[in-house]
Amino acid sequence: MVLLESQIKLKTGDIAPDFELKGIDDKMHSLNDYENYKGILIIFMCNHCPYVKAKVDALNELFKKCGKDIAIIGINSNDSTDYPEDSFEAMKETAKEKEFEFDYLVDETQEIAKKYGAMCTPDPFLFNAQKQLVFHGKIDNAVKPDDEVTEKTMIINMEKLIAGEKIEKNFDPSIGCSIKWKGN
Repeated sequence: MVLLESQIKLKTGDIAPDFELKGIDDKMHSLNDYENYKGILIIFMCNHCPYVKAKVDALNELFKKCGKDIAIIGINSNDSTDYPEDSFEAMKETAKEKEFEFDYLVDETQEIAKKYGAMCTPDPFLFNAQKQLVFHGKIDNAVKPDDEVTEKTMIINMEKLIAGEKIEKNFDPSIGCSIKWKGN
C-alpha cells in the first residue's frame, strides 16, 4: 500500500473534464447527466482501500445530507487486473453491501483519473453548477482510518455551496492509497 496525498492539477475555477463512463447500473454516464444540480462531487475511490472503507459511512452521509442538491459520483480508476476486489462486478457487490445510493462508475482506461489529476483513494473534487472546481480535498479531518472525525469538511463545504456561500479553503489534501495504475 502506497500512501499518497492528493495533488493540485485542476485549479479552483477550472471546468470539470467531461467523461463517458459505465455505471454499476450498466448504463453510460456523462457529466451532462448531472446538470440539474447546484453542484457535483466526484470522488475517486475503490473497494479495497482501507482509507475508502473507513469513509463508507461518511460517503453515505454526504448523499443523505446533500444528495438532493449536489450530484455525488464515485469513480473507480484502479487497475483490477492485480486488484480483483476492484473489478466491475465487485463494485456492484460493494455498492449493494454498503448501500451506496450515488452513482458508482468505472474508469477502465484510467484516462478520467489522469484528466482530473486524481492521485489517491479517496480523492474528492467539488464543482459548482457551472462545473467549476470550488474545492478539492478531504471528506473529513480523520486522516487515518482509525482517527475520530471532529470536522466534516466536505459536508461543510457542500452546505456552503448549496447556500451560495464562499468556500474559504479551496484545497485541503485528501490522503489515501495510491490509484493502482496499469503497468505499475
